[in-house]
Amino acid sequence: MNTAIILKGMAMGVAEAIPGVSGGTIAFITGIYARLLEAIGGILGPKVIGTLRKDGMASAWKAADGSFILQLGLGMVIGLGIAVFSITELLEMYPPVVWAFFFGLIIASAVYIGKQITKWNFITLGLLLLGTAFAFWLTTINPLAGSDSPILVFLAGAIAITALILPGISGSFILLLLGMYTVVLGSVKDMAGGDADALTTVAFFGLGCLVGLALFSRIITYTFKTFPNQTLALLTGFMLGSLRTLWPWQNVLSTRINSAGEAVPLLQTPVLPSAYEGDSTFLIGVVIAFLAGLAIVYFMDRFGPAAEEEVGVLEGV
Repeated sequence: MNTAIILKGMAMGVAEAIPGVSGGTIAFITGIYARLLEAIGGILGPKVIGTLRKDGMASAWKAADGSFILQLGLGMVIGLGIAVFSITELLEMYPPVVWAFFFGLIIASAVYIGKQITKWNFITLGLLLLGTAFAFWLTTINPLAGSDSPILVFLAGAIAITALILPGISGSFILLLLGMYTVVLGSVKDMAGGDADALTTVAFFGLGCLVGLALFSRIITYTFKTFPNQTLALLTGFMLGSLRTLWPWQNVLSTRINSAGEAVPLLQTPVLPSAYEGDSTFLIGVVIAFLAGLAIVYFMDRFGPAAEEEVGVLEGV
């Protein structure tokens, strides 16, 4: 067992559970992004299938990098559990502090990815601005009404799962926008009680996730190989545009009912500390948390895989 991979999976799991934070961002700054893309793209690819037919399960498992996927997946499950039982509680008690940490984390991550662009021109600058505008727009639109239609659940899974490999876009936030967050989480909860309809919903969602991963991993691998600077510029824009949802001080505009039947924030608007309607601005805690988020990425950059090495692997995938 590789403890480092499990820990990185845990970090991705925590990120994916929080609307506004992307597991793909964590994968990138921890140096496993290229390997993750290659493994996901290869699972259902001709190489793995051909190896399975020719040499058997053991060789196919190795060709698919099965140990990496298994350990990363285990870490993500643990991370999701940590997020459910601790991060969400911290968000209820000290929301500005938690958001400040992720705000610092994403700013530093955007700088980390952006500095890997080796050539700036009108195209890369335009894509940076386009990515920023698109991600910012996503944070301002009203959520759609959810549905348990199998086709819509399938499409929601295919769209939301792309955030696993797309830095700057949060899968849970996409589910919120599609109105499917409560539908999917509620179905997972009801499935444990033997609800057949809930099982169908979860099955279609999982199938959509598999199809989305198989298709999108190939697309983004191709763009990295063919247009590395342009792809990095677009991803950097996504991350910058998503900062609106992570601003520490947010006033609630509307709420939603979660799977526990509790009212939680749905739409929020960023405000200055003086206009914050919460119990406290936690100003000192916000500053410390923000600096901690910056520091984590700095040390990952300093002591982790070299940026040039990671991009080089991506271009060669």
